[in-house]
This record gives sequence, C-alpha cells and structure tokens, in this order.
Amino acid sequence: MAAETKSFSRWQDWVVGVAGLYAALSPIWTEHGRGTTGTLIVFGVLLVLAALWSLAQPGAVSSEYVHTALGVLLFISPWVFGYAAYAGASWTSWVVGVIAAGLGLWAVPESTEVHRAAVGH
Repeated sequence: MAAETKSFSRWQDWVVGVAGLYAALSPIWTEHGRGTTGTLIVFGVLLVLAALWSLAQPGAVSSEYVHTALGVLLFISPWVFGYAAYAGASWTSWVVGVIAAGLGLWAVPESTEVHRAAVGH
C-alpha cells in the first residue's frame, strides 16, 4: 500500500467526522434526560474536531488514537453519565462510539505509513 500524503482524502476520517456530527445533533431528535444532551454534543464536537485534525494532517498518528479514545469514552458514557434508560441517546452513543473507535484503529497503520514516509524512516 502506497503512503498517501494528500490531505482530506482518508475515508475513515470522513466517516468519523460525520458520525461525530450526528452525535452532536442527535439531541434534536432523540429522547434525552439529565447528562444526555451535553455528553452527546461535547463528544460529537470533539470527534468532528479530531476528524478534521486527521484529515488536515494524514500523518498525525496520535489523531487516530484520539478517535479511538473518544469512541471508547462515548461508548461507556450512557452508564457513566446515567442515561442508559434513554434508548435513542444510548444507541447513538454506542453506535457512534464503535464507529469512532473501530475506524480510528483501522486508520492507524495507514497514518503510520504516511508519517514514516514524511519523516524518512
């Protein structure tokens, strides 16, 4: 696989950005309670920002680990913040969390290859 250094081209980062946007906007159409709205908006915005970082700097391996960490945190947030009883908000957290964590891990090898090609390792 050739190292692609073109910015804004990795599909995994685009999907994480869209999933983050979905999470941030989901309180508009999901039933929510205490802890739900703020959690989904904050994690959604953070995922969008991390995706933009990854898209702008395809060799920034740490950005992919940020996707993974945010995805895991979003996945466990219904239990941590006490909104597991709200099905729509919980499922949004679980699905977006799995997408972000999975695609973050998926993009690590490609991002590492781009990084190594850029620094000449």
